[in-house]
Amino acid sequence: MDDVVIDVAGLRHSYGKFEAVRGVSLRIHRGELFALLGTNGAGKTTTIEVLEGLQAATAGRVRVLGLDPVRDRTTLRPRTGVMLQHGGFTGSLTVRETVEVWRRLTVAPRPAREVLALVDLADRAAVAVDQLSGGEGRRLELALAVLGRPEVLFLDEPTTGMDPASRRRTWDIVRELQRAGTTVLLTTHYLEEAEVLADRVAVLRGGHVVATGTPADVVAALPARITFRLPADPALPDLPHATRSVRGDRVDYQTRDLQDDLTRLLSWAADRQVRLAGLSARPATLEDVFLDLAADQQPRVPQQERETTR
Repeated sequence: MDDVVIDVAGLRHSYGKFEAVRGVSLRIHRGELFALLGTNGAGKTTTIEVLEGLQAATAGRVRVLGLDPVRDRTTLRPRTGVMLQHGGFTGSLTVRETVEVWRRLTVAPRPAREVLALVDLADRAAVAVDQLSGGEGRRLELALAVLGRPEVLFLDEPTTGMDPASRRRTWDIVRELQRAGTTVLLTTHYLEEAEVLADRVAVLRGGHVVATGTPADVVAALPARITFRLPADPALPDLPHATRSVRGDRVDYQTRDLQDDLTRLLSWAADRQVRLAGLSARPATLEDVFLDLAADQQPRVPQQERETTR
């Protein structure tokens, strides 16, 4: 049995003459947590809205659980959960009342007590919605998204407005849902969130997928970095796998072999009794990928992923 839950081929979507999504292709497997990443205007929200059936594709093929999100919306909607980037509630209702209203609109819903416990809002059940903090409001939106035990869960910026503790608890909730078999498609600007949660990510730029793979695959397209303050001895070594730049009093090596080049650098410093003040050595991160995008430099797609992103 094919375990592909979300299958997108050549998706395009236009707003008038502006094409926001320009040929996106994705295959997301059952039980996977997949993150769509990109700068503002990259096409993330449009892509996820097409998958949710909120907008029709201009061109291309889109299937969720084997169904067309627009044509088969009545059949598909009870099997999916959606947490929009901006939700809206009637503020005068309590948390419990809000859940009960949504339960009446949901096929085979969870009990209100169960879903509120899942998102750590059981002790806030009698509180009016407009008295919730921003993070609590987002957790209530998550509760409504998972009320019907969805097979596929769409999360659009789910932890916006949350404090760090609430964000990490939300990560735990999402992991619990994934372990129970839910497939999750996430968009987020919190890069740590994607690194912690995602099995795979796709980076969008200008409506195109420019990199896809595990978080490690994507960041592997960029070099690791070794930085330190310029020492008194300016005769810096050439490292075999690195390029070097000096800006002010900072030395920056970008290396394709962090271990070998760092070993050589430390050996050079020991031989000359040079202290490398402020020494830092680290692999690339998703933040580096974003900075690369912001600098208008397209990241190189890892070799093993190229065929799926063309």
